[in-house]
Amino acid sequence: MAITPTQRRTHEWFLLILALAIVGAICVPLWQWSGRTEEELLHLTPQRLGRLLLGPEQIACYVCFAWASFILINRYMEVQRQRRAFKLELLPTEEGVRILPEDSRPLLRKVEEINNRKGPFILANMIRLALGKYAVSRSGQDVSEAVGTQAEVDLGRFVSTMATVNYLAWALPALGFLGTVRGLSGSLSMAESIDEPSFIAQVSKHLTVAFDCTLVALVLSLIIMFWLHRVQRDEEALVIDCRQYCLEHLVNRLYDLESNGEEPSPARLALSGRMNG
Repeated sequence: MAITPTQRRTHEWFLLILALAIVGAICVPLWQWSGRTEEELLHLTPQRLGRLLLGPEQIACYVCFAWASFILINRYMEVQRQRRAFKLELLPTEEGVRILPEDSRPLLRKVEEINNRKGPFILANMIRLALGKYAVSRSGQDVSEAVGTQAEVDLGRFVSTMATVNYLAWALPALGFLGTVRGLSGSLSMAESIDEPSFIAQVSKHLTVAFDCTLVALVLSLIIMFWLHRVQRDEEALVIDCRQYCLEHLVNRLYDLESNGEEPSPARLALSGRMNG
């Protein structure tokens, strides 16, 4: 059975290719241009700065950072697009309007038409499920439970689809430590080829280069973690606002026949007719 989409897909593999292309086009020429002897790179010169920012591990960090950034930008833009659904008048917002069971089918068709034309939208899907439930059960309590359940599903989907970014945020410092370990092992391997008096001095110089990877990786990781939590907060706020919109303009306006135990009055029917008109 097909699952109704509520948001546009994030094409992560395409964004990975884009990140590889951009980082490669920028870093590879700079790395070749800054290539000097190891002795020159140990001093604070333009070449030393190039060694600080360019290297196998640093370039891998840039790829992870760019990939995660593209995904987060795409997710942020999707959240902003989803918020435009609040301005589409999916439900009547006039004061005093009541929604009868007979109104659910016309409203449902209207919501589906807007969603197919401008969507998909989380808000439209939430309203669609709520109206469908009301048309069958005619119970406001069932509608409220349907809205709450769908909100939990959307929140879970947001969390699960952020797995790639969470992995990249973890991989950045790991790559930095990997570069540091490689540098340390290379420095200690010089013990057999360098005389003992100059061994400490040479190892100290090479350790400066070894820790460059960790420095770059941690800085990039801090930036990604900030944007990750910012986008997650916006996504959670979007689902909460969609649920509140449904509670205010749908659940609280339903005419619950079971709780009232009576047929709607002609005045309510007239008001509902003006709403649909």
